[in-house]
Amino acid sequence: MPLLAETSSTATLGSLDWGICAGYLLVVFLLGLWVARDQHSNEDYFVGGRTMHWLPIGLSIFAGTFSSLSFVGLPSDAAYEDYHLLLGILFIPVVVTPIVWCLFLPFYFRLGLTSAYEYVERRFNRRLRLIASVLFLLYTIGWMGNLLRAVGLIMQAVLDLSPGQTVLLLVGVGLFATFYTAIGGVKAVVWTDALQAFALGGGMLLVLYLAVGKIDGGWQRMVEIGQTHHKFDMFHTDFDFKESNVYAACTFGFFVYLASHAVSFGAVQRYVSMPNIAAARRSLLVNGVMVAATCTIFFLVGSTLFAYYHQTDVAGSPNEPSNSQSSASDSQSENLFVRMESDDTKDQLLSRFLMAELPLPGLMGLLLAGLFAAAMSSIDSGINSMTASVVCDWQGGRQLQLQGSRLLCASFGAAAVTTSIVLYFVGGDVFPMIMKIAGAFFGVLLGVFLLGMLTRRANSEGATLGVIAGAAGLGAAFYWEVSEYWFGAFTCLPTLIGGAMASLFFDPPTEVQLRGLVVGKSGES
Repeated sequence: MPLLAETSSTATLGSLDWGICAGYLLVVFLLGLWVARDQHSNEDYFVGGRTMHWLPIGLSIFAGTFSSLSFVGLPSDAAYEDYHLLLGILFIPVVVTPIVWCLFLPFYFRLGLTSAYEYVERRFNRRLRLIASVLFLLYTIGWMGNLLRAVGLIMQAVLDLSPGQTVLLLVGVGLFATFYTAIGGVKAVVWTDALQAFALGGGMLLVLYLAVGKIDGGWQRMVEIGQTHHKFDMFHTDFDFKESNVYAACTFGFFVYLASHAVSFGAVQRYVSMPNIAAARRSLLVNGVMVAATCTIFFLVGSTLFAYYHQTDVAGSPNEPSNSQSSASDSQSENLFVRMESDDTKDQLLSRFLMAELPLPGLMGLLLAGLFAAAMSSIDSGINSMTASVVCDWQGGRQLQLQGSRLLCASFGAAAVTTSIVLYFVGGDVFPMIMKIAGAFFGVLLGVFLLGMLTRRANSEGATLGVIAGAAGLGAAFYWEVSEYWFGAFTCLPTLIGGAMASLFFDPPTEVQLRGLVVGKSGES
């Protein structure tokens, strides 16, 4: 088994690999041009004329959530950690989907929203709406920059790129995604996301099948090795704010994934692009099924990689190989596995394995297409949603011409590319970083929405102080160096509880102000 330095990258990519990548990018480009024919207004550009079908919308929600960060981070997390992160992800179909179905969708469709943050203005005031928009914009810039960096890390490993070449690659991928998004609007986002969802899931399913075939004993041996090393654990009950455990996983799944599906501009934008609430609910089911299936596949890939590099271990004795030949092989593979961890290259584990152990013609091209799919599905949704937020929340929704919307979209894409270059040189594991970014901004957003929907006594002054309390909670999370799993709770709960308590010191809203904006009979009448 070749070591890291011995892995030949460029020799593995043949004409078939490059042809698959080029063909995929051409299809995406032509699709963007095709849907651009029907873009005549901001209503068409941002919510597809509210006529989108629930199936591609559901796939789009999934693809936008499941970015290149997941492509890079999930197999690595399964190989080097355990399954607690998967437990948090499974909150999407089990917990998040029912809550969004029952609580949030009725609000959005009854109010006829284009922007999620219209609700914040109606419930509180315009200042808080703009604060909500800023929180979303900051999150999205960090998210897109980090996911582009993930692409750079993989391509650096596959193509043996220098830092300068990697930066040029980041610029190319980012600008390409920006271009077709600026042309096609939300329809381009939705339909390319649907295409990318299949490219992503199908490619990794094939990798899983081939990788298991590299293990002597197949599935059974993979499971045995994983169980021996406690790789499938997801219910540790030892409470510790600095470690992954069942409490941390559930906290992350609730506060971050609920926020990303309920109060993110991009998610709400997709819901209201459909003709009715029934269609939106069907899209939630599609997303939940895809998330559960695809993320489980990615974790199984990570477990398979771990088993592959430890398959010569004697059961129950990971450091006692059965003979001298297996001892040398195990030492070499273990050296690779440990070396990548110590060199802070864990995120390149999957790509290094594919290049060294599965050099099949076309396979790497399919996986690179999947990687580009994951990156572009997130970039296109991010920059389109950011542009829509500025137009709807800051410009009143009708003050910017369609051409201006496209130019604004392009500028956000350039900002994402710039952020990715900065983060590339900063370094660090990609998934823990995005978990912190999501918890920091989405936690406060979720707190504001829950405060408005669930608390009749809440008012704009109290909500503003709640946002300040959420920012203080973020500072406490950094000060105490808590695990990235807890960032959402450290920002959401202070926003919600602090806002509710602070509201007691100011005049309550009137019944007229609450009508249709608060959970409860009188609030919805």
